This record gives sequence, structure tokens and C-alpha cells, in this order.
Amino acid sequence: MESSNNEIDFRKIGLKVGLEIHQQLKTERKLFCNCPISSEEGREELFERSLRPTTSEFGEVDIAAYFEWKKGRRYRYHAPHPSSCLVEADEEPPHEINREALEVVIGISKALGSIPVDEVHVMRKIVIDGSNTSGFQRTMLVSIGGRIEVEGKSYRIQTICLEEDAARKGEDEGNISHYIIDRLGIPLIEIATAPDIETPEEAQKVALYIGQLLRLSGKVKRGIGTIRQDLNISIEGGEKVEIKGVQELKILAKTVELEAMRQLRLLEIREELKKRGLSEQDVKLSPIDVTDILKRSQSKIVRANLSKPKGKALAQILHRFKGILGTEVQPNRRFGTELADYARFYGDVRGLFHSDELPNYGISKEEVEMIYNALGADREKDAFVLIVDEESKALKSMEAVINRVKYAFKGIPKETRVAMPDGTTKFLRPQPGAARMYPETDIPPIIITEEIMKSSEKYTPQTPEKKKEYYIKELGLSKALAEQMVMNESFDFFDELVEEFKGSIEPTTIASIMLVTMPALKREGLNVELIPERSIREIFLLFARRMITREGIEELLKQLSKKPEEKPEKIAKELGLLSLGEEEVRKIIEKVVEENMNVIREKGEKAEGILMGKAMQILRGKAPGSLVSKLIREKLSEILSKS
Repeated sequence: MESSNNEIDFRKIGLKVGLEIHQQLKTERKLFCNCPISSEEGREELFERSLRPTTSEFGEVDIAAYFEWKKGRRYRYHAPHPSSCLVEADEEPPHEINREALEVVIGISKALGSIPVDEVHVMRKIVIDGSNTSGFQRTMLVSIGGRIEVEGKSYRIQTICLEEDAARKGEDEGNISHYIIDRLGIPLIEIATAPDIETPEEAQKVALYIGQLLRLSGKVKRGIGTIRQDLNISIEGGEKVEIKGVQELKILAKTVELEAMRQLRLLEIREELKKRGLSEQDVKLSPIDVTDILKRSQSKIVRANLSKPKGKALAQILHRFKGILGTEVQPNRRFGTELADYARFYGDVRGLFHSDELPNYGISKEEVEMIYNALGADREKDAFVLIVDEESKALKSMEAVINRVKYAFKGIPKETRVAMPDGTTKFLRPQPGAARMYPETDIPPIIITEEIMKSSEKYTPQTPEKKKEYYIKELGLSKALAEQMVMNESFDFFDELVEEFKGSIEPTTIASIMLVTMPALKREGLNVELIPERSIREIFLLFARRMITREGIEELLKQLSKKPEEKPEKIAKELGLLSLGEEEVRKIIEKVVEENMNVIREKGEKAEGILMGKAMQILRGKAPGSLVSKLIREKLSEILSKS
């Protein structure tokens, strides 16, 4: 169990990854009402709800929804004007489906070779975590099948759906969660691939390709929160695990890598338990009360939880589990962390410890010894779990922990996890089942007519390959720059800049700044990704007006990476980067020439390089090199013609 994740052969362990790409559509209105898609701040209404699960057509309750309901939370909704109405508040039936959104999804489906269904039926997907006021999300299957090819390998598309986005999460206050519903109801396209992806790098490349194709349609939104990647990950001998909410493409490969590592470690733990001759039957729920042992503990967590009404400390022996709970399954996450996640979800406790990490957190060596004695445990072979909280919560959490420990003998639980910013994953909830979906009764099905199919053609995006050809033939980019730009997340911003500065800045110059200069500055440790697009646009505007030089662009980017909210022109003035007029440049060159007459007499025409170097020490970033070179040659020729 000591193998490094860097040594993992992903194909050898049978890694299979399927992607679910969710992207907001750029339409005039929301999916089921006439509210504009807007994030404008304005007057808002407040209302509060409790949500509960409903049964499916077969009388079953979805397990994930059931456990969300068991938390007993209330949800307070902020409904800003004009981006929300009674439909979002679930006080008015949904209107007919946004035709534009449906046509966009069909148009994109065609580019993926996916076949639209004959009739679109809206379904309700139970979601009672508060993100939907109704307790469900509306979704509809639009097309099936299709495939894409990325770097010579084919990847199948399984389904393409149209659905409504959820509300934005606000802060939690005790038992109340806040949500802002301006985002609720924005149309989303969901593209699900088959599990054909075999490495983390493939996952990132496929996600990028699909994301680029979506953006080539011109009908998807850009910016933070507009795209989300979910993952379905499995390895040989395990179960499919859902990973929710990979917000940034740059950590997608890392998330796949670390989840594969986690699953592999769980299988290694299973094998280790077998080697130790253990089975599920050896793990029984039998916690004992160790409150008296810890009542004078120096641990702040222990003291805080024991001070609660009915606060108790419960310890549970795990025979011959020594070292297992401390096994690292992901960086800074151990098997004991997995147990703690289950304890939090099922019992809402915070104070969970295990013997592989003790003494620590204020719990002393003597207290650990006393717990071992109270359990009648062998310090060399056994482990224990310690939960400190209100007795009922502690018992419920301990039961969840024991059930999770028992599953260690099977290997990998089929569960839904959430992606963390560092690429690790954390238990979110049990995986939803078939009982989660049932038909929407308020919206009639839509027959996909020839008229809809024809109208959708205007939204079919060109492929990245066609876009690359356009960059080379029409914009004059080199093959290398064109290939980089097509696969760059900011290609559509590049397109906007090319159009805006047509005739004043060469496309190659813009591409070079975005693909060469900015990445080079990033490698130097500068946070160029913090620079807002509006500032980059203003830099190019200054350059187009000949107010700064090509060299000045780089210097401005350096300074803006440190002060991203500053105005580029203001920084340019402060640093003296604003270009000088030709007469001012000429005066500086004349002074340089005057100070270096000895060099000119000695070297003649060969003095040009020396003069250029000295002049650019003064004029770099303030005058184009071509102008400086031209004026130096003129002055040098004038002097030499007289000698």
C-alpha cells in the first residue's frame, strides 16, 4: 500500500472515465419562463421552504433524496428582479419550453453526430438539497449517440440533454441554507460521453474538445459558474463513482488521477484485510462510553462537544485494523477521513478521531492508553474510532462508520463525491437510483418537426478542425499558433479581439501575445490569469492607437498581474510607457548620437548596432524599435556623408 500515484499505469488498472459536460446556453430568456438571463442586482423577495422527497411511479423513494431530507434543513430563497418570477418560486406552472434553447441543443447535437429523438419529454429529477425550489430539476433527452475524435482516438457520445440550471448557493446560518434564484432556470446543455476515456490526460483533452465545440456555436455563456464537468470513474474490480462539480478544466486531469489513486488504494486495503484473515463478520457495532476518560481532556473539540446537552464520547474497537485507518488514499486524505465524511453526512458530527492519528489534537497518550484498556484492545494490532458529540448523533454516526468499514471488505462504494479545489474528492451523498426520475405533468411533449430541425442548423458549430483551417487561411496564423488557439480556452475572446481591431492589429500579433507572451510570464510566476478581459482589451486598444509599443504590452501585463484591478492607461502613464511622438524620439536619438561621436568616427556604419542598443535603453516601451532603427540610420547616414 506504499505505491505512489505517479507510478500508476492507468490502462493496466482498467481506468474508465465518462464525462458529463454541463454548459449554460446564451439565450434571450430562461428555459420555462420569460425572465431574462441576467445577473443584475436589484430589488429582491425572500421566501422560505422545507423540501421532502416524493415517491416514484413505483412507490419508491430515492435514497439520496431521503438522506438529504433527513438532515431537516430549511431553505431561504433570494429572488432578485428582473431575473426571477413565480415560476422560479414554484408558485406558477412552467411555461412552454424555450424554443431557442431546444434548437441550440439540436444544432450542437448535429455537430457531434448525435441523432435527435422524435419527441422530447420533460422529466423531473428529484433534488432536495435546496438548489431547486420545487424539490426537482426539469430535464429532457434531446438526442442520443454520436462520437468525436480527439488526437486520433474516437470517443462515443451517449446522450445530449437540455435541462434547467440550479440556484446559486449562498451562506448557511445554523439550520438554514441560503440560495439566490437568479441562476435557477437558465438553460443548460448536458453532454454525456461513454466511458471510453482511459487516462487523466485523455479526460482533460476530451473535455476541452467538447467545451471548444460548444463555444464555437456562439450560443453558450462564458465565465465562472457557466460550465461544470461531472465525472463517472471506475477501475477494474470496483464500482462506478460519480464526481460532481469540477469547475475548472485545469484540475480535471488531476481529479481523475487522484480519484483513480483513491479507488486503487481502497482495493489495496481490501486485499490487506484479506491477508489479515478478516471478514465483515469481524466488524460489529459495539461502541462503549469513554466520556469519563475524556472529561478533563485538553482537546478543544472534545471539550466543546462534551459540553453539549447529552454530549458523549463513544469509542468503537476495530480488531486487527492497526494502520488501516491511517492509510493515505489521496494526498492529505486517509481511510479515516473517508469514515469521518460518512459520520458527518449521516450523523452531522464534527468530533471524529481514530487511533492511527492519536495522540494528537489535544488528546494525550495517557488518554489513548486508557481508551485501549477500556476497549480491551491490543495496542499492536487493533484500532479504534472515537466520536464525541450529542449521544444520539454519535450513535448514528458510529453506525454509519461501521457500515463504511464493512464495505471496505468489498472495496469501492458506489457513491457520489464532490471535487475539491486541489483535485481530491470528498463523499457527498449516496448515489441516486432509478426512483429519482419521473415524468413532468405540467409540460406537454414536443414533437421534433422538420421546421425545428431546419431552424436548428444555424446553431450547428463548425468543428475545431474547420476553425483551425480558418485561422491559417483567413487570418494568416502559423499552423502551430492555429493549433494552439483552437484548443485554447480563450479562443472566442481572441475572435472578438481580431474582429474589434481588424485593420489596426495583425491577428498574429494578438495570438502571439495570448499564446506566447502571457504563458511565458506565467512561467515566471506572474498571475496573468488574474488580469480581466476588459483590461487585455484596453491594452490592445492602446496599442492600436499607437499609444504603447509592442514591448510596452509585455510590461503592462507584468504590472497588471500584480494589480489586476488597475486601469492599463493609468499604469502606462505611471511607468512612462506611453509612446513618444516622432519628434520626441528624434531628439533623444540626436542626443545619443552626439554622446557617441567617437564610436561613429571609429566604426562608421558599424556603429549602428551600438547606437541602437543605447537608444533602446532609453526608448524601450516608449517607441517602436522600427522607428528608432529608421531614425538612427537616417542620422548616421547624414553624419557619414559629411565626413
